[in-house]
Amino acid sequence: MKHLLFTVALGCAVAVRAAEMVLLPAGSFVMGDPKGKADEKPRQVTVSAFYIDKHEVTQKEYVALMNTNPSKFRSDDLPVECIRWTDAARLCNARSEKEGLKPCYDPETWACDFTADGYRLPTEAEWEYACRAGSSGRFHFTGGERKLNDYAWTRKNSGEKTHPVASRKPNPAGIFDLYGNVAEWCNDWYAEAPAGGADPRGAATGTKRVLRGGSWQDRAKNISSSRRAADDPATADICQGYDTYGFRCVRNAGK
Repeated sequence: MKHLLFTVALGCAVAVRAAEMVLLPAGSFVMGDPKGKADEKPRQVTVSAFYIDKHEVTQKEYVALMNTNPSKFRSDDLPVECIRWTDAARLCNARSEKEGLKPCYDPETWACDFTADGYRLPTEAEWEYACRAGSSGRFHFTGGERKLNDYAWTRKNSGEKTHPVASRKPNPAGIFDLYGNVAEWCNDWYAEAPAGGADPRGAATGTKRVLRGGSWQDRAKNISSSRRAADDPATADICQGYDTYGFRCVRNAGK
């Protein structure tokens, strides 16, 4: 696989953005895992260039825009959690409006305008592309599960709670917490056989939205670059796992 150059976007390059982001160049990769579950079937995918948050959205960032904090575990530098998919989409719109950008989401239908210059949730393909950062194995690092503690907060080391963002090692692109801490909402409706090709955006409709990366509650065996999960986007019940759900934002490059 051709080596891809990933860069951290700082200073004037992203002066309009409130949170530090990483610029990922356009590229192609094999999404999925031949050794994974049935819904991880490998397929060739190409993604356009985009910016992605360097870390999960924090409670401080969420409160500054939404004036509320739904989280169970409270601290400014912890990832916001107990988040519905719709809560995450609203934050994306609010962040866009604050920065004078066009919101991506229709607040009535929640359809995403991928041509807008504002913030949105990553497509599942963008999330995995960002996570892999040029890698092709189960993880974006070598050493397997025995090294996962260096990069992620999981059931083994979390103490059954979230931890400050960016407090484990980043992936090769400089992005933190792609494994563990909180599972991250993606834009896509879940489908058992997701499509490949250019900039895939998931199923047209569905009942569940995709979550990626696993959380502080997951065992190492249930975490990988390709492992998929999904849940109802609009209900909120901590007993069903919402204290493990968070997100990060992306934005089209060159807008």
